[in-house]
Amino acid sequence: MRLKILALLASVVLISACAQDQDISSGSSGTGTVSSTTGSSSGSGTSAGVGSSALKPGSKEEFIAEVGDRVFFGYDKSDLTPSAQSTLDGQAVWLQKYPSVRVTVEGHCDERGTREYNLALGERRASSVKDYLVARGIDGGRISTISYGKERPTALGNNKGAWMQNRRGVTVVD
Repeated sequence: MRLKILALLASVVLISACAQDQDISSGSSGTGTVSSTTGSSSGSGTSAGVGSSALKPGSKEEFIAEVGDRVFFGYDKSDLTPSAQSTLDGQAVWLQKYPSVRVTVEGHCDERGTREYNLALGERRASSVKDYLVARGIDGGRISTISYGKERPTALGNNKGAWMQNRRGVTVVD
């Protein structure tokens, strides 16, 4: 009996670990800030109790709360996942609503790789986001890009969870 319980428990742990690795390797999108210890993103990017109706129209805070400011990339990738495209579709609609708003798209990488390689990869990620927004009707003159490579991690740590959070493109309202 004890052996069966241990075998069942081991199976559950193994299946959970496999599912977790799959989630980490696929890109996703999110909003607001990301916790550096738990690997989860906040749901709204706002403080508890503050609704989006209290936010100034066209502000950075409204942008984060209503559409999200970041998308995530797979390891050594700069192509946009369907989840990232969905977030960027929302960003494009928001930017069309506020035609005077300018943004900067930041490209970020995890800590692996050389500084030079990560700066180039971060630039490709920022360009992917910009190109997608331009294809959705946003004037390219309103969008600037910058690569920070691995220089500005949002999550500290040498593990898959931290790496996943740091492989991102962040659209910042200027």
